[in-house]
Amino acid sequence: MSETNDTNDTSDHVDATLRDAAETAIRQCMNLHADESCAIITDDKRRPIGEALYEVASEVTDDVTIVRYPPGTQHGEEPPEPVAAAMRNTDVFLAPTTKSLSHTRARGNANDAGARGATLPGITEEVMLVGLDADYRAIKQHCDDVLAQVEDADEIRVTTPEGTDITFTPGDREWFADTGMVHEPGQFSNLPAGEVFVSPEDVNGTYVVDGTMMPYGLLTDGQQLRFEVEDGYVTSISDDEVREQVETAAEEVGQDAYNLAELGIGTNVGVDELVGSVLLDEKAAGTVHIAIGDDAGIGGDTDAPLHLDGILKEPTVYADGEEIELPKP
Repeated sequence: MSETNDTNDTSDHVDATLRDAAETAIRQCMNLHADESCAIITDDKRRPIGEALYEVASEVTDDVTIVRYPPGTQHGEEPPEPVAAAMRNTDVFLAPTTKSLSHTRARGNANDAGARGATLPGITEEVMLVGLDADYRAIKQHCDDVLAQVEDADEIRVTTPEGTDITFTPGDREWFADTGMVHEPGQFSNLPAGEVFVSPEDVNGTYVVDGTMMPYGLLTDGQQLRFEVEDGYVTSISDDEVREQVETAAEEVGQDAYNLAELGIGTNVGVDELVGSVLLDEKAAGTVHIAIGDDAGIGGDTDAPLHLDGILKEPTVYADGEEIELPKP
């Protein structure tokens, strides 16, 4: 998949192709009003996307700002304080950035201050066009349908044809629906959106990633990343590259880097194939994703400098032994 142009030049063609997606984000997902302030947070590599959002937002409200800074070095890295301040001191923020701001204190503090916002981590023009060419009202309904099947379950089990067999105990942790409809103060979503997720209290079993995971993007045919989990922590990682990422984080936070952070179920029926973007692929209807590391921003209590999602294809999901109905593209 091609990456966003890194130059500082934009063109009318780029603006035109991104405009419909930006309209969906600003008007439908964020429901920006004329009497509200809006901050677009972007970086040098995502400037065309940031400017497309700024252009549409400026047609809705006069109180709109675009803040650009050099790309971070890793997902979850805190942005510079002026960027964090811009997120806190606005009604609405959107953050198309190279490295994710989703699991940062800056994002959490902005929501706590009442700003509603959406992060678009690693977004490319291709992903924006595919992921936001969707009816988010329909996606919300799919989220509601999945949530109703899982939110009261004591135990969630996931299996796949490639060897996944893993059991999650949500405990007292809350399930969340990432619907993409961010209309109330303090609300937060990824865009593109479409998932139901939980940070479980306990996890045991094996999962095999055969879809998308960094640093690889879309895995090749036959490529599989195998993880063993015991008492909520990853105890074995088959892949050297992924293991190295976790080990590096463990130098800073110890065992917390191995925390099994998230179970997510994709509900975006507009995504009919995986493209290699974690942001988009984890939302694909009928997939499951499982993440390692930080969960402090999604209902857990582990603060770690990484959040590694792996997407599983063709899952079967059971809630207290009963197979649930997954949305399909």
